[in-house]
Amino acid sequence: MILHKPRKCRTLIILFVLIALTGNSWAQSRFIDRAGRASFFSSAPLEDIEAHSNQAVSILDVQSGEIAASVLMRSFNFRKALMEEHFNENYIESDKYPKAAFKGKVSNIGDLDVSKPGKYTLSVKGEITLHGVTRPIEAKAEVTVDKGTLQAKAVFPLKVQDFKIKVPRLVINNIAEVVDVTVSFNYQVMK
Repeated sequence: MILHKPRKCRTLIILFVLIALTGNSWAQSRFIDRAGRASFFSSAPLEDIEAHSNQAVSILDVQSGEIAASVLMRSFNFRKALMEEHFNENYIESDKYPKAAFKGKVSNIGDLDVSKPGKYTLSVKGEITLHGVTRPIEAKAEVTVDKGTLQAKAVFPLKVQDFKIKVPRLVINNIAEVVDVTVSFNYQVMK
């Protein structure tokens, strides 16, 4: 019986080392940005509308390809205070639907080598939830790997009517039917 104790002890030590190493590689496979940027642009006959936020959050797992992002709707800033007020109160209804969220997967995550500086084009597919409506979405993301960071940018169109956003007839010429959305993240290894 005394001979078995060192073997059990060694087995436990090896198990703990493996768990620690696995946990460390798992942590290094996840990247996060807590201050990402999101913007949208609407070009309509009577006026252009543009808004920006630097409070988007995103997590990317480079092993599984899973990705998630969200942004608070009230964090968008407009050049006119009245536009911002109408956006939050009349169209997006920010009190009722406080954030937009995306959850999906990078289908070609194997093309990304986080240890090799360079530019990569990734295909992202998932679901976006906005104004209480969830819709499928696909986009291309341009990713630059540089000094342990991943800088990612994607541009995609969203149809206003797809998200049940009501635009009064009086201002129908002020808001485009399709809004161009841009998101950019500067991912760091998640700690």
